[in-house]
Amino acid sequence: MSELVAPATQIVAAQNVSAPEHVAVQNISAKNVLARNESAQETNAPLVEPVNAATRATPAVAIATPTTTPERPLFNRQKTALFLWIVFIGAAVTVSVWLAKSGRPIKIRRIAALEAVDNAVGRATEMGRSILFVPGIQDMDNIQTVAGLTMLGRVAKTAAEYDATIEVPTCRSLVMEAARDTVRASYLSAGRADGFSADRITYITDDQFGYVAHVVGNMVREKPATCFYMGCFFAESLIFSETGNAIGAIQIAGTAESSQLPFFVAACDYTLIGEEFFAASAYLSGEPAQLGTLRGQDIGKFAVGALITLGVFVSTILAMSPSAAMNALLGGLQKVLGG
Repeated sequence: MSELVAPATQIVAAQNVSAPEHVAVQNISAKNVLARNESAQETNAPLVEPVNAATRATPAVAIATPTTTPERPLFNRQKTALFLWIVFIGAAVTVSVWLAKSGRPIKIRRIAALEAVDNAVGRATEMGRSILFVPGIQDMDNIQTVAGLTMLGRVAKTAAEYDATIEVPTCRSLVMEAARDTVRASYLSAGRADGFSADRITYITDDQFGYVAHVVGNMVREKPATCFYMGCFFAESLIFSETGNAIGAIQIAGTAESSQLPFFVAACDYTLIGEEFFAASAYLSGEPAQLGTLRGQDIGKFAVGALITLGVFVSTILAMSPSAAMNALLGGLQKVLGG
C-alpha cells in the first residue's frame, strides 16, 4: 500500500497562507483526494481521507491583562438630595428640642379629641360606670399599638385621679402584659397604687371576631360610660363604634388605618386621624423633648410640601409656555426632591 505524502515545502506554504488562499488550497486538496479515491476504487486501492487544515490544533496564546481592584466610593453622589434632607430635618429637630428645653413655649394646635379625655373620664365617674379601652387587635410590633398604650397611660392616670374603673380587654398576650405595666405605672404616679387591679386587664383570644364578640357582648351587658378605641383596627371598627353608639357611650377613637377612619368619624364623638394619633403622647405629656421633635418633623413636612407645590406650579407654567429657564428650574427641583 502506497501513501500519498505532500512535500514539506507545500505543507509549510499551506500553513503560512492568508485566509482566502488557505480556502483555495483546501478546496484544491479536496478535489485531488476525490480524484485519487475514484481511481483507487477502480484498482481496489485504499482510500485517502482529506485533511481539513482548519481542524489542526494551534497553540494558545496568553494575553496579559492588567489586574483591576474594585473600589467603593465613600459617598454616593446620586443620594446627595436624600443626605441633605436628612441633615435639614435633623437640624430642625435638634434646634426645636433645644428651644423647648430652654423655656421657649412651643405652640401646638389644639386637638379636640385629646381635650375631651378628662371630660369623658369625669362623665364615667359621675355615672358610676366603667371605662372601656380597646388597644387595637395587633401585637406590640405594630407602632399603632404602642401609640395606643401611650394613650392608655394618660387615660389610666386620669381614671385613677377620678377614682373610675377602667377595663382593658386585649387579643394578644404581650399587649396584655404591656397594658398592665402601663396602668400600674399610671396608678402609682397618681398615688393610687391600691386602686390598681390586674384582673381588669385581660387576654381574650387571638381570633379577630372571637375577640370582637367578647368585647361587644361585654359592652351590651356592662354599658360603659366611655369607650376608647386606640390602635390598629380593621373590620371590627364599625362593630365597636356602632355598639358604643347604641348604648349611649362617649366614644373617642384613634387610628392610622385610612380605610377605617370613615367608620370612626361617622359613629364616634371624637377621632384622632393619622398624625394626630401619633402626636397624642407629645401633646398630653408636654415634655420639651417630645414637643421639639414634633415641631422639627412638622418643619420638614412643611418644606417638602412647599417644594412639591412649587414643582407643580413650575410644571404647569412649563406645559403652557415652554421656557429653557423654567425647564432648568424644574430639573433642579427634581434633583432636590430626589427624583
